[in-house]
Amino acid sequence: MSIRVLLVDDQSLLRLGFRALLDRQPDLEVVGEAADGAEAVTMVQALQPDVALMDVRMPTMDGIEATRRIVESGSPVRVLVLTTFDLDEYVYAALRAGASGFLLKDATPADLLAGVRIVASGEAAVSPGITRRLIEAFAQHLPAGSEPPVQGERLGLLTERERDVLVELARGRANSEIAASLFISEATVKVHVGRILAKLGLRDRVQVVVFAYENGIVRPGGS
Repeated sequence: MSIRVLLVDDQSLLRLGFRALLDRQPDLEVVGEAADGAEAVTMVQALQPDVALMDVRMPTMDGIEATRRIVESGSPVRVLVLTTFDLDEYVYAALRAGASGFLLKDATPADLLAGVRIVASGEAAVSPGITRRLIEAFAQHLPAGSEPPVQGERLGLLTERERDVLVELARGRANSEIAASLFISEATVKVHVGRILAKLGLRDRVQVVVFAYENGIVRPGGS
């Protein structure tokens, strides 16, 4: 079954280029195009795509607000945000709104295709080499000199080992790195990650990072 993709960008030439690339893939299908966020929200409900490839800066409604509305509607669609500049304020806001990841507009075709497939599978896609820098960027948005309250009730659902994995996830570490650090197999890490997401009601690994930093589980610069 093909992965159904909705293209959201106010530049028709960019949409044309993305469509040409995606439609050449046997497992990907572009089911619609939207020129702004408001149109994207409507088309998500009508077309039920698997992935929305979402630009940030658009007229009428930007990609951040569109992402927020799509996620709040309960739609299972995964939003992959496209941005011109890595780690700008829009990236942080989009991830908080519920985006499953982001890629730069100058990403290679291979990275774009991989990103669409990754978010469609339920994982999170972030431009290569960016995750740890993203984490440091979150620090700039936390209240200076204050410790945010930890959501004890939700965290209480986790086992001690799951909390260990949560901390490692929040530091931007890959499954292989977590496995080596905790002396467990990668398969076990995947099981723990799935349970963490389910218990905390989070969509993917990117949301784990947001949750952990905003709730004081880890702090910027922590080892």
